[in-house]
Amino acid sequence: SPGKAMVCFGNMFVELPKAQTREMLRQDQDQLDEEINNLRKELRVKVNRLYEAQGKPELKGFNLNPMSAEEMKLINRILEG
Repeated sequence: SPGKAMVCFGNMFVELPKAQTREMLRQDQDQLDEEINNLRKELRVKVNRLYEAQGKPELKGFNLNPMSAEEMKLINRILEG
């Protein structure tokens, strides 16, 4: 029906308003993004410890962060002239 969406919770489908469904999905995505970022930070520390324990030099460039969409737009604008 208009304004409704079917959502699967485990093995059960529930019909909810689209606005509520959209908000639930946005919150879930925000939480997943936060967890992914935390895991990436922890991974960097663990890899550095592993390399240190093996007596290898620290990885170069491993602590870099990706550019934001705004930063990429500025770079492209500079490159275009």
